Amino acid sequence: MPTVSIRRSSLNYVLSCFLTFSNFTMLNFFRGWLVVLMLWLSLAPPAMAHALPSVSLVSPSMHLTSGSIAMAGKKSLFSFSGTRPANLGIKDGSLAACPGSPNCVNSQTPASDEEHTIAPLGLSSSASEAIARLKDIVTGMERTEIIEQTDNYLYAEFTSALMGYVDDVEFFADEASGVVHVRSASRLGQSDLGVNRKRVEAIRSLYNA
Repeated sequence: MPTVSIRRSSLNYVLSCFLTFSNFTMLNFFRGWLVVLMLWLSLAPPAMAHALPSVSLVSPSMHLTSGSIAMAGKKSLFSFSGTRPANLGIKDGSLAACPGSPNCVNSQTPASDEEHTIAPLGLSSSASEAIARLKDIVTGMERTEIIEQTDNYLYAEFTSALMGYVDDVEFFADEASGVVHVRSASRLGQSDLGVNRKRVEAIRSLYNA
């Protein structure tokens, strides 16, 4: 009997060690893959982050308004917002020119620059009415924040769903030209897979509806 008890105790000890080791190994295996996934996400270019599906781990859509500031939509899972550009706004009747990277469109860009040029929006009302309409459209879209609004200018930030990359979007209602100029540019990365152009066209459709 003592021999049987010793053997059973030894077997139980071996099994216990094996299960502990297996659990530890599996835990570290999954932890390792989680680390790899997090590193991949942190290094993913903005264009890829734009293309990834929406992930919502925060509160539902909300609207907060204070003066000309408004926030709308769901928050991003991460935040790689970069620094807000210092060259935005209307200067000498123009919005800032696009950089050399393809992740920007601007209706004041010459037509010869097909990569960056885009048609302006129409202006069939006063500048202030057009800006008010655009504000309503923008605040109805997810992960947007109105940064500045005047009678003829609107500046909003659009944030991507997963990584929190920010695009700066501006509207300039130019009554003298009878159009609303628009500029949409990504702060980080190189290519945006056409996200800025598609966004402007989506806003145009709502604006013309």
